[in-house]
Amino acid sequence: MGTRTSNLTGSLAMVAAILLLGGAGLASSASAGVEAREASQRERIDRGVEEGSLTRREARRLGHEQVRIERTERRFRHNDGHLGPRERVVLQRMQNRSSRHIARAKHNRRTR
Repeated sequence: MGTRTSNLTGSLAMVAAILLLGGAGLASSASAGVEAREASQRERIDRGVEEGSLTRREARRLGHEQVRIERTERRFRHNDGHLGPRERVVLQRMQNRSSRHIARAKHNRRTR
């Protein structure tokens, strides 16, 4: 009976540790998602330039939009060191708008 109790105690301790560490990981995964999306949008802009579907002017404008998003994120993080739920919503909306701008610019039949 002693081994069974120690196995149960060990399992409970492991579950508790996973739950505690998992909560801390949620905040970092949300910020990682913001950064991954920024990188993805930059890649889309670069690919558009390489393929000729974006003009230099369009790419420059879209690049400036990405800089504004990054600057806003940096300002939010500077306030208290992390992104709150409202701040994430603001950044997500900015990224959604930027994504639409990238798609429209890439498919507007203007070529380099």
